[in-house]
Amino acid sequence: MLRSYDVSSLVVDTLCDSANGKKFAVACFYFDFAAQKEQSPTDVMSSLLKQVIGGLEKIPTRIAQAFRDQGKVIGGRKLGLGEVVEMLQDISSSRPTFICIDALDECTAEYRTTLLDSLRQILHKSPSARVFLTGRLHVRDEVEKHLSKRVVTLSVVPTKDDTIRFLRAKLKEDTTPDAMEKGLEEDIIKMIPETVSEM
Repeated sequence: MLRSYDVSSLVVDTLCDSANGKKFAVACFYFDFAAQKEQSPTDVMSSLLKQVIGGLEKIPTRIAQAFRDQGKVIGGRKLGLGEVVEMLQDISSSRPTFICIDALDECTAEYRTTLLDSLRQILHKSPSARVFLTGRLHVRDEVEKHLSKRVVTLSVVPTKDDTIRFLRAKLKEDTTPDAMEKGLEEDIIKMIPETVSEM
């Protein structure tokens, strides 16, 4: 469980670069606080499934048939969570699969339990599957409870110097630097790192 979203991006980018031309899959999902209600466990797992399938040379017959069958229902119908999890289990048991979920703490509590249970099911059936999660510390106990012995947690906390370097870099990218008074920039550099270190 990591706190730094920069670390998350680095891990995901490294995995995606490594997956090119190799026989493993990488699927990622980022929880957006502003879209919590639209990010149900079924939506999340379906997004991951779509990414994993997209990396296959050929879609397994069973999966293609399941989608065809759902399309025949009046108006079309989405696959259920259980069906999606089974498909992810099948694919990830036949090839190494990395599932990356960023900002798990932004997933609503009611959805988080179901999502973690779905991930547990995939890990149980697919020994070569790996799950990489990021989130604030308050979800660590939930992750450890649902994924039990299959989890290793690591806290990554930026130092005050890291935060100052990040802020200075972002302020240099400002397209209208003259719009900010020098005093405000100094306040930002002074106050934000202090606030971050207290979290």
